[in-house]
Amino acid sequence: MKKTAVFAAGCFWGVQYYFDQIPGVLKTEAGYTGGHTENPSYEQVCSHSTGHAEAIKIVFDPVEVSYETLLKQFFRIHDPTQINRQGPDVGDQYRSAIFYTSAEQKKAAQKIIDELNKEKFDGKIVTALEPAGKWWPAEAYHQRYTARTGLGICHVAYAPI
Repeated sequence: MKKTAVFAAGCFWGVQYYFDQIPGVLKTEAGYTGGHTENPSYEQVCSHSTGHAEAIKIVFDPVEVSYETLLKQFFRIHDPTQINRQGPDVGDQYRSAIFYTSAEQKKAAQKIIDELNKEKFDGKIVTALEPAGKWWPAEAYHQRYTARTGLGICHVAYAPI
């Protein structure tokens, strides 16, 4: 049975590329969520008027990769202590957020946040934990941008691994 995870960890180009490499991830899609504007465009999201984050929707096989493993990778590739920015990208669309699709996902995410706050980040994680809402796919030119162009790893190189 397939499951879905939705993460916002800065610019979606590098985040999508990263998650596409994980065995058990069946499909990813770059898009927008967490805001109030219907069917937003990239330009609208960049205007900081929609409330949306650049995010990745991940369809995965939980037999091959657990949600907890995906969460650990999410925290590995970005800095969850930065508010509205990742690496060189600044703005509310680049915020750190986990959009959970079930009570089990919320519980798993909170457990890992608590563990990381204690063990590594000294209570400074600002990652939002929100119920998954309406999903808006990003424009076609954003899909698999890094895989197609070799560009756009963005902040992943800056993450505190």
